[in-house]
Amino acid sequence: MPTKLQPIKTPVFLIVLVLCIMSCREQINAPTSHKFWDTNLSIDERVIDLILQLTIDEKISMLDYHSVAIERLGIPEYNWWNEALHGVARAGMATVFPQPIGLAATFDPQLIHTIADVIATEGRAKYNAARALDNTGQYMGLTYWSPNINIFRDPRWGRGQETFGEDPFLTAELGKAFVNGLQGSNPDYLKAAACAKHYVVHSGPEELRHVFNAEPPIKDFIETYLPAFEALVTQSNVAGVMCAYNRTYNSPCCGSPYLLKDILRNDWGFKGYLVSDCWALIDFHETHKVTANATESAALALNNTVNLNCGIVYRESLKSAVEQNLVSEEDIDSALATLLTVRFRLGLLDPYGKGPYDNIKPNVLNCEQHQKLAYQSALKSIVLLKNRNNTLPLSPNIKKIGVSGPMATNAEVLLGNYHGISKNLITMLEGVANVVNPGTMLQYRQGCLIDQPTKNPLNYAFSEFGNMDANIVVVGISGLLEGEEGESLLSETKGDRFDLKLPQSQIDFITTLRAQSDKPLVLVLTAGSPVILAEAEEAADAILLAWYPGEQGGQAVADIIFGKESPSGRLPISFPKSVDQLPDYHDYSMVDRTYRYATYDFLYPFGFGLYYTQFKYHNLVVEPIEMNLNQNAKVKVSITNTGNRKADEVVQLYLSNLNSKQRVPFQSLIGFKRISIDAGKTVQVEFDIAANNFETVFDNGSKAIEPGKFKVSIGGSSPVERSTQLGIAEPLSAIMTLKVNN
Repeated sequence: MPTKLQPIKTPVFLIVLVLCIMSCREQINAPTSHKFWDTNLSIDERVIDLILQLTIDEKISMLDYHSVAIERLGIPEYNWWNEALHGVARAGMATVFPQPIGLAATFDPQLIHTIADVIATEGRAKYNAARALDNTGQYMGLTYWSPNINIFRDPRWGRGQETFGEDPFLTAELGKAFVNGLQGSNPDYLKAAACAKHYVVHSGPEELRHVFNAEPPIKDFIETYLPAFEALVTQSNVAGVMCAYNRTYNSPCCGSPYLLKDILRNDWGFKGYLVSDCWALIDFHETHKVTANATESAALALNNTVNLNCGIVYRESLKSAVEQNLVSEEDIDSALATLLTVRFRLGLLDPYGKGPYDNIKPNVLNCEQHQKLAYQSALKSIVLLKNRNNTLPLSPNIKKIGVSGPMATNAEVLLGNYHGISKNLITMLEGVANVVNPGTMLQYRQGCLIDQPTKNPLNYAFSEFGNMDANIVVVGISGLLEGEEGESLLSETKGDRFDLKLPQSQIDFITTLRAQSDKPLVLVLTAGSPVILAEAEEAADAILLAWYPGEQGGQAVADIIFGKESPSGRLPISFPKSVDQLPDYHDYSMVDRTYRYATYDFLYPFGFGLYYTQFKYHNLVVEPIEMNLNQNAKVKVSITNTGNRKADEVVQLYLSNLNSKQRVPFQSLIGFKRISIDAGKTVQVEFDIAANNFETVFDNGSKAIEPGKFKVSIGGSSPVERSTQLGIAEPLSAIMTLKVNN
């Protein structure tokens, strides 16, 4: 059990607020001039004025995710629950970008920032339109419960598709970019409010998320699970944090003094709002059994600084908690002050028209510019996993081509989960039809079902497609087979995938089609998590991993297949060869998990992705090769595109501690840059390595920098042997010596 840290230090503003309210309690029912509407006052002054005028029942009602109107004060109803995982979700027309696991494959923080800014723009447009309709319902607000920055520690987790992958550094960098883009740069107003979820150790099993107790070694907790949350809080000032359903170290995540007070509030200085995952407080007494009833559950959450309840426990039980002296009205004032600060920063309690975003119109929704951004993000996300004998790209002037597979016309696989609605969904078949020559004979048959054998003994696909010049088979999984508890309708395991294989019906179709023809067979794979292809991998000449690529996914896939664009995505997760390689799913230790700690061989490793050219790394320089703690090292490398076409490379920098007696990662990503290089050209890339990159987390949770030798590796994938086996040039490396003392 982690050692408890120092008590939370109450922010000065909240101390002043409570003292003011205590001294002015008799003024609550007095006539007021509604000073809180005055935008010339500071937000602190406006918050205090508003709280002074509220009854305790009104205050409690405003701690509920569905905050009811306070009509006598002109306070409108507000619903805090909104989603924007990869586009404004669940509220109608919006641009649908690739699922976050696909966005992670871009390794492009600037792109993520731009996408999040567009999401905020479309969110403002929807909010303004909804306000004109007096529509204050769920999914119409500006408080988005995104991004999901949990670590995708185990490929069986159905919600891993919502994350930025398995690496804490990559997750932190992309998460910061998302928050910065969504919240904007206006010093006085938030464009939208981001929320980092699910704090903190939360990544399956889905079926057990309401009862599970995660107990990772404290080393893994600090080294792997915390860093992305810390980065979003301390570097991007994320407006909100959502605590998870499960327990961690025996305490519910939404009622843990260690997680919420000691670490989040005290150590990191988080001043934003804490929201429970939806109906998580009910789990306190019904499944975790740490409280006797809803009243005690409400008190446990509020006393541990949970400001907002997504659920009904605060609404129904917080008043009785006050009456039983389990919480004080001052505690309620403190929680509400944080929430009101967010609402004021969003301009939700300003006279309409005064805010900088009040004039954003609905014509921005899914506009042409945003569709182009969706296309570019899909292009950058698609990963070329295999390209035997340079099968790809195909010529658009091919004479006969077949498109088949259960995902070829399936618009569902473009969307992922937590998505909006677009009128511009381009399926894989439509994308191919848009690209090939009008004189090409293009045929389509579904060929097989998603996850069960066909019933009809006759299948025209085999006789038709055996004579094609090439076959494109679009296979994979969808939200029917993986996702959140309750959403995956074909899943018997509530969205998790305990067998990572491609469904046998699809494997059988691919291998049978292969037996009919020796012409190029191109697989397009849709998924939000690793898929073990088994015999289908050998049968295929080329494999493109499309993820759930968003509304323009079909066009992006087709443009890559036919060479209009080059593939440039890189894996943010590693693919095992077999589920038997994986540790116990219920074990939150990082031993033998992810590319950082796995001792087994991968099918496809972290950071991997092929291209239609070749890159040569040369002239690696590390300065100084011996460094002290008060120095930064600089890494320089030259990269030449030795092929005949322009392409993007994702340059990846890894560090390995060679001398530690601790359990340390075999390698850790510490830097990456996406660059575009013209054919035949050379560019130089530089990275800075700060002393804190050499920090070791010890078994007791302490941190220190150990002197000794470190290996720096730089290349186009993680520095594992499997990458070179699959066609990536061996990374360049150098040995550095770190001296703690001068």
